[in-house]
Amino acid sequence: MLAIDNIVVRIAGREILSGATANLPAGRRIGLVGRNGAGKSTLFNVILGRLHPDDGDVSWPSAWKVGAVAQEAPGTDTSLLDTVLEADTERTTLLAEAEHETDGHKLGDIYHRLEAIDAYTAPSRAAEILAGLGFSAEDQLRPCKEFSGGWRMRVALAAILFTAPDLLLLDEPTNYLDLEGVLWLENFIQKYRGTILIVSHDRDLLNTGCEFILHLERGKLKLYTGGYDTFVATRAAARANDMAFAKKQEAARAHMQKFVDRFKASAAKAAQAQSRMKMLAKMASVEVPPDEFVAPIRIPTATEASPPLITMDRASVGYEAGKPILTGLSFRFDPQDRIALLGKNGNGKSTMAKLLAGKLSVMGGEYTPARKLVVGYFAQHQAEELDTRITPIQTLQYFRPKLTVEQVRTQLGGFGFGADKSQTSVGKLSGGERARLMLALTTLDKPNLLILDEPTNHLDIDARNELLTALNDFDGAVILVSHDRRLVEATADTLLLVSDGHVKPFDGDLDDYRKFLLTGDNRPTRKVEAASPAPKKDEQRKANAGKRHNLKPLKDKVDAAESQIASLNIDIAKLDKALSDPLLFTRDPAKGSAVSKKRADAQRKLEAAEKLWVAAQEEYDAAMSDA
Repeated sequence: MLAIDNIVVRIAGREILSGATANLPAGRRIGLVGRNGAGKSTLFNVILGRLHPDDGDVSWPSAWKVGAVAQEAPGTDTSLLDTVLEADTERTTLLAEAEHETDGHKLGDIYHRLEAIDAYTAPSRAAEILAGLGFSAEDQLRPCKEFSGGWRMRVALAAILFTAPDLLLLDEPTNYLDLEGVLWLENFIQKYRGTILIVSHDRDLLNTGCEFILHLERGKLKLYTGGYDTFVATRAAARANDMAFAKKQEAARAHMQKFVDRFKASAAKAAQAQSRMKMLAKMASVEVPPDEFVAPIRIPTATEASPPLITMDRASVGYEAGKPILTGLSFRFDPQDRIALLGKNGNGKSTMAKLLAGKLSVMGGEYTPARKLVVGYFAQHQAEELDTRITPIQTLQYFRPKLTVEQVRTQLGGFGFGADKSQTSVGKLSGGERARLMLALTTLDKPNLLILDEPTNHLDIDARNELLTALNDFDGAVILVSHDRRLVEATADTLLLVSDGHVKPFDGDLDDYRKFLLTGDNRPTRKVEAASPAPKKDEQRKANAGKRHNLKPLKDKVDAAESQIASLNIDIAKLDKALSDPLLFTRDPAKGSAVSKKRADAQRKLEAAEKLWVAAQEEYDAAMSDA
């Protein structure tokens, strides 16, 4: 068991963890969740001994080995396979000792231990892990220094998975993986025999890979049984019960306080007033944390264009003359298309995305864009190229100098940037905020074809939900490359497999694709005969477009109710401020009565608006599930 006992951590005068306590069962898979900045990485550092808490301690069985992913594998001449093998220091040491040991008894002990730790199957096990994370047999023999930082992160992940510690800590392990790597990792985690504590914003990984959810909120920890969806439902039910109880308690308090205020000076009622004062002091209270604000993501309405947006006939594309990466591309893309590109990293997904975005020209064949085609292209590494010295407002103005400040502010507001964040330098924004800024920039020209290459990196679960909703509300075409399975499943109508220099429609859904990857199921892809779509695809596209069209009025009802609730809360706050004046009723009884009446009316309207919002949200959620 991993015991976290009353951990307190203060950084720069701010309490990050305040009495965090939890007992985590051994041999189980636990997801650690919480909003960005809640202290998840701080807790990891405490467990790993990199940070000493101000109070409390962490303990586990003395025989346990504890491991976490290093920053990245070093850029050395050592091959990927040997780098992973060397992570098992006991095996490496024993093999070195066996080469030089002359004592027969000691040598026997060494070989016995090597056999006990399964040392002789280590190369095949290491190769299997590297292959699952996207490295070919040839890649595994290449030196680490030939790979970029993102690929060396995968090597570091492979190394820690290979050592199989008793307690494995994984902090956002999917950030540098493609969908294929994520699906493999889910399968690996499900079979892992030790204890895993994993931080992830990948909802599907938290559902399929985790048996418990450890929630970190306001410096405290609470353990929930089940995956992420079960955690959300359980927490929502508990919160609803707490809010109902708190409301009843508040009404009871107000009633008793009113009696005390009225009769505390009365000799006849003094004893009763005193009794109620004691009851007030002893009354249990339930603290219900306020709902955490989730910044919006709203994609502007697409520029109108007649279909098709793009047609390709036997096109080929690549980076070096005479060496195409993809060939035989014959496709048609229309305004209502929702397409996800599948395939292992290095097979050409980003190349296909760049061709559609106009970043690459065809080497052969035909490529015809629509006259009114407007492309919005989000590349996963663009956020790293932003000028960190300027603000989000200045960033958008730099790329679109003709826009007014008001237009820029409106665009940024649709992606969660208020007045303060809009004026904060990009260098001080979080990774998620930079991703939002790139989305704001990508959609600034009202594209009718939106190409997103790993848009969810650095976005937390709530932000990913906002993006999912925004894409389903968007009235243009979407082409998506993402390792977020839930986003792909909820957004894409068509799957295209990029493999072996070709792009072909994949028959099936992501469950079929998972089986295809993990078992080698030779699922056929459909042969593309011409650029025009098959009738079945047309019907599917129209059906999906109809579903999105039907969702929009439901979403509008939710937004309208939210807007009314916000407006009424502002009105109530103003009226409460007026009523807080102790001389109001003495100075102007008529005005006091009028303000009091307005306050009661506003409260009734608020309760009605909240009921409307709940009903609208439930209707919208149900429609989303059906879609």
